[in-house]
Amino acid sequence: MKRVVAVLATVALLASIGTGVLVWQLSRNHSPELPEISAFSHGELTRVGPYRFCQVFNPTDCVVPGVQGELHVDARHPVQLSVPQEISRAPWVLLRAYEDDDVVEIVPPHTRLAVTIPTQDPHHGRLTGIAVQLPTWVRDEAGNEFPVPHAEWSVQTVWPDDDQAARDEPR
Repeated sequence: MKRVVAVLATVALLASIGTGVLVWQLSRNHSPELPEISAFSHGELTRVGPYRFCQVFNPTDCVVPGVQGELHVDARHPVQLSVPQEISRAPWVLLRAYEDDDVVEIVPPHTRLAVTIPTQDPHHGRLTGIAVQLPTWVRDEAGNEFPVPHAEWSVQTVWPDDDQAARDEPR
């Protein structure tokens, strides 16, 4: 009987040590998940994490994955942009880059999780990209305050003739 209890105690001890090592191994290099945005148009969806993500109170402490999404678009179908609640809880900036000009919109907190973006604008041309930014107010040495993005997500648009031009280029 003592032998069975000793074996069970040894098994329990080894299992506890193994579980502790496994938890340590899984959590030691695990970085927190960063929010993703999504963009949808004409049956295609792209989800993308941040291009750059810095701490709000320490804007020099950054993670720069350099990720940029890509979405195939055409003139007939708008882009449906969605942001998660982690982004929408704060004021965020929507930058729509068109061929001839950029359109910048500040979105107040808790107001929108999705935006419809036309791919063609009569005044600005074709949509070339979308960026979502989370601004932080900073002060320079002269005391001037201004917003600086501490996080940014980016989606580049690809037009059908861009695909054809890429295929036609000599390699």
